[in-house]
Amino acid sequence: MGVSIVVQLKIIDRAAYDRYLAGFFDVFRNYNVRLPAADEAPISVEGRWDGDKIVLISFPDEYDFRAWAESAADQELAPDRKAGAEAIVLLVRGLGERPDRTATLIRRRS
Repeated sequence: MGVSIVVQLKIIDRAAYDRYLAGFFDVFRNYNVRLPAADEAPISVEGRWDGDKIVLISFPDEYDFRAWAESAADQELAPDRKAGAEAIVLLVRGLGERPDRTATLIRRRS
């Protein structure tokens, strides 16, 4: 079942981050990945958020995530990514990964 990563970024060196982005899509398009959202102006609906950007990337499964994240091509970009932004990266499993929880959520909303 699908997994996603939610990335919260605080840009600390725009030039380094832009170098990372310049190579990101060349690597990205070689993997089984979707980019449903990337926003440098997200709206905080509840709570305080002091980041600069949020990114949501979806994968068919954790294997595809690891293939991309651990690839030599992505690791080559990593120094600019790490120099350019502080990041919190969360790996989130799809609801189908936890059928018991899915059923609970559906019952609550009914």
